[in-house]
Amino acid sequence: MKNHAAIERTSPLAPFKHRIFRSVWTASLASNFGGLIQSVAAAWMMTAISNSVDMVALVQASTALPIMLFSLASGAIADSFNRRKVMLTAQCFMLAVSVVLTFTSYLGVMTPWLLLTFTFLIGCGSALNSPSWQASVGDMVPRSDLPAAVALNSMGFNLTRSVGPAIGGVIVAAAGAAAAFAVNTVSYFALIFVLLRWKTPETQNTLPRETIGIAMTAGLRYVAMSPNIEKVLLRSFVFGFTAISMMAMLPLVARDIVQGGPLLYGVLFGAFGIGAVGGALISARLRQVLTTEWIVRLGFVGFAACAAIAGVSTMSWLTCTALLIGGASWVISLSLFNVTVQMSTPRWVVGRALSIYQTATFGGMALGSWIWGLVAEEYGPGQALLISAALMIAGAALGLKWFTLPEQTALNLDPLNRWKEPHLALDVKPRSGPITIMIEYTIREEDVSAFLDVMAERRRIRRRDGARQWTLSRDMENPELWMETYHTPTWVEYIRHNQRMTHADAFISERIRKLHSGTEPPRVHRMIERPTDWSVELVQPKPIIDLHH
Repeated sequence: MKNHAAIERTSPLAPFKHRIFRSVWTASLASNFGGLIQSVAAAWMMTAISNSVDMVALVQASTALPIMLFSLASGAIADSFNRRKVMLTAQCFMLAVSVVLTFTSYLGVMTPWLLLTFTFLIGCGSALNSPSWQASVGDMVPRSDLPAAVALNSMGFNLTRSVGPAIGGVIVAAAGAAAAFAVNTVSYFALIFVLLRWKTPETQNTLPRETIGIAMTAGLRYVAMSPNIEKVLLRSFVFGFTAISMMAMLPLVARDIVQGGPLLYGVLFGAFGIGAVGGALISARLRQVLTTEWIVRLGFVGFAACAAIAGVSTMSWLTCTALLIGGASWVISLSLFNVTVQMSTPRWVVGRALSIYQTATFGGMALGSWIWGLVAEEYGPGQALLISAALMIAGAALGLKWFTLPEQTALNLDPLNRWKEPHLALDVKPRSGPITIMIEYTIREEDVSAFLDVMAERRRIRRRDGARQWTLSRDMENPELWMETYHTPTWVEYIRHNQRMTHADAFISERIRKLHSGTEPPRVHRMIERPTDWSVELVQPKPIIDLHH
């Protein structure tokens, strides 16, 4: 079960050597602290203003649902715009919503659906912020420190989780929910201040920015053509759907099963956070001795034990012990999913890949919060937790055969930057098209089988990076002649397609060149499709132009 993945081992604290990561991480502690206090206050306030178990569970759903709905668009924004400015906009929006939430609660006019609306809006801010924040980690630290940085982010959140909910419970019990909402409002200022001072370098891009719709399509296409990422999405959805039962039922566990109040609820929440901190600290060691798949299986099984014990225990100390295990399982599994996506994705699309991962995870959480609320309404929170525990065991079994997670490898996903824009004899504009590309190969008969295998991978990479209508043809008169053909809608999309090639992709190109037996390199034909209608203006030969100016 030992992990043989070729990942450079670095210190768990290595990312702190980088000033900007250290500053943002520290400021995030304050923001996360306030957010957890707000979560405790919202969940407990719902138990006070509504007798419906389903409405209590919907507090978690209203926070997770916006991330499921808007995360992909936020990922496209993260890859298309300055991530610092996107994060700053999201933080200011959540600050404004929190101010209104505080005053509404203070005036005593809060209703269950109004509370859900406020938590939904704060979730919208989180949906906008999260892809940019997670993608920015790769901008703050080198790739070798990325797994440690993701683990430190989880640890930072769960450091606040270990004490924030307990303090939140004290604030709610002593001063009411409005005071807790006010603390959350103040907590945004530290991170806003750091983001205002962070001067990110402006990247020079000679190509026009993709529209949000095209960028979202490109992200979906990339993930759809990346089988390893698809496995992560399925497992993260199942984990989110089942594990959220614990978080959704925790107020009811504290009130109905353990027979406590808001202070005990905060203590239970804090136990979960302490366990998560421990999980973050041991995750690096686990990656050294276990495979990715075995770590995730342990995460599922550990959380199943947590839910089962919490569902039947009436002793607070035993429930706290179970939550320690659940917290560790939570952060180990989710941080591993996150790192696997980031290590499998180049920078040009990492925001969108992370947003799709978040959509899967939080979609599972939003659906699970609703489903487990309905189950608890019908059978009670204890039975709901026991059923979810059984499904967690099934989630662990998914990796036995069909959906085994890939090992993390040290792939170089930096842009290859070998491709040079060709000189053209036609005055082709960036939006000119459609473009047809034909590449000729000469392949000996004894190499055909190996050529077909490597071209199957070439097809996946081409389509993943934006090529359309990819085909491979063989000349019937000269069987050694093969033709690879694909299309792009415009010339600028052809340039973008070639600029997306990474160092890892170059391995496939090198294998193809070794199989090519011609005296000259494979010949490339770049064609622009033209209508035959005489009334349509044809492209005429003109002097060569520089498309970068």
